[in-house]
Amino acid sequence: MIIAELKKTTDQKMNKTIEAFKTDLSKVRTGRAHTGLLDHVHADYYGTPTPLNQVAKVTLLDARTIAVTPFEKKMMPVIEKAIRGSDLGLNPAAAGDMIRVPMPPLTEERRKELIKVVRHEAENARVAVRNLRRDANHHLKEALKKKDVSENDERRAQDDVQKLTDQHIAAIDKLLQQKEAELLAV
Repeated sequence: MIIAELKKTTDQKMNKTIEAFKTDLSKVRTGRAHTGLLDHVHADYYGTPTPLNQVAKVTLLDARTIAVTPFEKKMMPVIEKAIRGSDLGLNPAAAGDMIRVPMPPLTEERRKELIKVVRHEAENARVAVRNLRRDANHHLKEALKKKDVSENDERRAQDDVQKLTDQHIAAIDKLLQQKEAELLAV
């Protein structure tokens, strides 16, 4: 039961690492538009910095354009300024009662920079998974010293932890390949 519990918690922690990696990947901008891009942009709503999705409706017009429709008409210039002032390098334009945010195409140089960033994030995720493997193996050795588990069980459990590690690293590599392909697609 000690081994089963250890494997279960190690697997859960490794899954959390992969989820965190997915979140990091989603923040890396590709040429395509997605509403999550504006999640961290805050507009000044009567003196209070407020997330855009609370003062406006954020939708996609097409693959390269985000539409931001303010709930209050007088918020348009404030929202436009907030988007322009963000670190995203976007240039919003007012069009009637909505703000259009076109996504500029990525240059080849910028794509290569983003791929480096993504590979770095992937390596961090792999290191985190390997650290979890090390911790699990350490706990197994401690249990063996205390004679809570037999040598054969400990060895088998280490093999299982290694298989878990290999599976999770393969998942990270697959996500990395998908993101690189996405970044290289013009």
